[in-house]
Amino acid sequence: MPRGSVFAFACGLFFVWCASGGAQQVPVFRSGVNLVNLGVTVTDRKGNLVADLTSDDFEIYEDGKKQTLRYFAVGDAPLPGPEMHLGLLLDVSESMGEDMSFTKTASIKFLNTLTDAVDITVVDFDTEVRTARYGQQEFARLIERIRQKKASGYTALYDAIGTYLDGAGGQDGRKIMLVYSDGGDTRSSIQWHELLDLLRASDVTVYAIGMLEHQSQSSKVQQRMTIQQMAETTGGQAFFPTSVKELDKFYDKVLAEIHAQYTIGFLSTNEKADGAWRKVEVKVVRKDGRDLRVRARKGYFALYRK
Repeated sequence: MPRGSVFAFACGLFFVWCASGGAQQVPVFRSGVNLVNLGVTVTDRKGNLVADLTSDDFEIYEDGKKQTLRYFAVGDAPLPGPEMHLGLLLDVSESMGEDMSFTKTASIKFLNTLTDAVDITVVDFDTEVRTARYGQQEFARLIERIRQKKASGYTALYDAIGTYLDGAGGQDGRKIMLVYSDGGDTRSSIQWHELLDLLRASDVTVYAIGMLEHQSQSSKVQQRMTIQQMAETTGGQAFFPTSVKELDKFYDKVLAEIHAQYTIGFLSTNEKADGAWRKVEVKVVRKDGRDLRVRARKGYFALYRK
């Protein structure tokens, strides 16, 4: 576990990536649990964000058993909350060729509007996966890196996400990942079911921008489902813009959600170290709670010891 961590999982992903097509090693997962942490978004029936709740307005259940809240924070609260770390994943593979200019412009615009993050991890990927972490004072270098990218190669989307989650496991605080992709993986060593396990085991909230306008009709449906499932598994959302104007609207939604997100933590009463999946349900229990909708991850993997 990272030093001083208040977050649920230190999730390690280890694999050998050989871009030339050589032998690859199947990824191995490991996780540890301390304080189980959830990012929670609450909306009313019309989809408006609700950001005025207190810790007394929530109840958490693990496998049907009520748990005691040990940590509570609101993203935009005046009091200092957990630090925020941003992950920006850019698909620069050949299949994104027609969308590359749009994607680069969009990602730079988003970075200019989100100044709360203490650092930004950029993962750009095609056949290979490349990653670098920048502090806010290195913003100019970050923008230059994005501008220089050109579309080529295959799409190692799952490996890129796995690489980011591996690094994020060593960070303390809130972790937000924004991914731009057409969703069509053609290269990764990680399988789809393994990626879902990594996402479930992480404490990262994923917001995905699906660039599907130039994809064939036959692949659009499957790729849309893939992108949506990646985001929804973590309590995030997926968006599918068709224009820069529409993307601005989606950015406003993502930023509003980040600022209105609750961070809730609890110590599980189940002390078994069996590595099992534990279902978690977050409820709003104030008087008008029946009219509110809660979005959060659905559970986590327990610590495993032989």
